Amino acid sequence: MPRIDSHLHVFTKASPEFPRETTAVCPAEREESAEKLLSVMTEHQIDQAVLVQMGGASIAHHRYLLHCLEEYPNRFLGIGLVPEAHPNPAEHMAALTDNTGIIGFRFSTFGGPRDIFAKMDVREFAAYPIWKSAAERDYVLWLYPNAINAHLLPYLIQEFPQVRVVLNHLAACPGKGKFNWDEFGRPQIQVTGYNLFMHTTYRLARFENVNVHLSGQYAFSREEFPYKDLAGWHRGLLSGFGAKRLMWATDFPWILEEPGYDKLTTVIEELLPNLSEAELADIMGGNAKRILRFPDL
Repeated sequence: MPRIDSHLHVFTKASPEFPRETTAVCPAEREESAEKLLSVMTEHQIDQAVLVQMGGASIAHHRYLLHCLEEYPNRFLGIGLVPEAHPNPAEHMAALTDNTGIIGFRFSTFGGPRDIFAKMDVREFAAYPIWKSAAERDYVLWLYPNAINAHLLPYLIQEFPQVRVVLNHLAACPGKGKFNWDEFGRPQIQVTGYNLFMHTTYRLARFENVNVHLSGQYAFSREEFPYKDLAGWHRGLLSGFGAKRLMWATDFPWILEEPGYDKLTTVIEELLPNLSEAELADIMGGNAKRILRFPDL
């Protein structure tokens, strides 16, 4: 069974050939290339990976991702982005998925009522065209919901039960103002008093098309690797979703300096030590291969 890193990022220096948005963490001269990633993967016996677009949502901003998918079609699948308030998201999505290796799209907002007791008509949600296109064209939806609109998810999933959904980073929903960067250039998310069993995304376990990444531990833990304070959170996800709907990922490149890619290849065994050999193999790659339809090597 393959070992698949199911969520990470690569990018190259900003250039006319490969334009991208720049930030303090990802300045124009910074480069975390697919070749660097492949070297690390080879060293640690990881076979394939999901490259998640960053650095902009326009078609032009996707050029480096598309280049990587073309260069290494058997090693990578891609997840794209949709510009907010795009007048025709289905057209944008189709342009990026015509035999390119991009299999789905990541986003965080759904554009429905903030009042959880309001009338919910999914056809009026801003994200409805994205979900409708995903249902029609079999895209995967890669979700990192904002806390303020996580309550909208069940309505969309009920409307489109055929859409494969992957909840990023322990199915967390970051609150407004709870995100920052640490001294290693890694995202940090404040989750004071997180109660998995009361969380909106935990209750999505009843939908068989919803899957969860076991990733991003560094962003939520108050401890160093192996992040033992998150063991209960992992057990809850295992109990709710089952071993067949969980996927391991590293969130490369943010983890290269601390704790290091090598350590993260063992984080599932550290936090879920009672997994059977078959369950561990599923989480470490078997589920990603089946759910995301990775090609055979």
